[in-house]
Amino acid sequence: MHADQEPTLPLLDGKDYAQPTVFEPGNLLREARRQRGLPDVAVPAVCLLDPDGDIARHLAAGAGRQHPGWACYHTEMWTTVVDGVEIGVVGMAVGAPFAVLVAEQLAASGAELVVSVTSAGQLAPLPRTPCFVLIDRALRDEGTSTHYLPPAMWSRLAEPLRRGLAGMRVAAAQPVVTGAAWTTDAPYRETATAIARAEAAGAVCVEMEAAALYAYAEASGRAVVCLAHVTNTMATAGDDFEKGQDNGVHDALAVVRAVVAALAGGE
Repeated sequence: MHADQEPTLPLLDGKDYAQPTVFEPGNLLREARRQRGLPDVAVPAVCLLDPDGDIARHLAAGAGRQHPGWACYHTEMWTTVVDGVEIGVVGMAVGAPFAVLVAEQLAASGAELVVSVTSAGQLAPLPRTPCFVLIDRALRDEGTSTHYLPPAMWSRLAEPLRRGLAGMRVAAAQPVVTGAAWTTDAPYRETATAIARAEAAGAVCVEMEAAALYAYAEASGRAVVCLAHVTNTMATAGDDFEKGQDNGVHDALAVVRAVVAALAGGE
């Protein structure tokens, strides 16, 4: 057998989960601020990952303001205030590696709660679409989570957060349900066999970030909540990828505000 055809997958080798990282996000941000002449200004306590970028674009068009100290090389942060809560929004962090990279940098910049609202495909029947799924567990069919936790089938929403969100009340036009997601690194390899396996495991939707974000959260003790905005059936039918009015921006922000209120005890 050729050396390149050895059956061992390097992804599963060489992991020491108790060992600290050499490359710290705070150190990178320090150098980015130095190079770019940015002030050392903390980000809002609540930050939102917006992989599709619709919310970030809405804020950039005049509804928000750009954060002066966000030092990530790859993204911008736009801030807005929803019912008295300032939220920092980072758009376009698509996929598990990028989402966790940004979440690490948000934590190093002062974020206390990171919420992810990502587009997702429907696997199982839901009340109606579009709708939001509060992801309570995610199938780890990606690679990033394995760098944070030993191999396992699921990553999970932290139990204190799950309990806090149990009575969440949302003032949004689209319903919010709780369920499991399948996190994939390869959306264009969602084969019939892979879909059937995910459905059999209990996943109601497919997305690209939650399993890794929850693994990072568990390993680091950070607060992360992932929601899927279910908008499509993987383009197998017409009228897919519709998020609703204004690309779902206002509904998504209402859901984030509801998450914050529930975790604060219903404020």
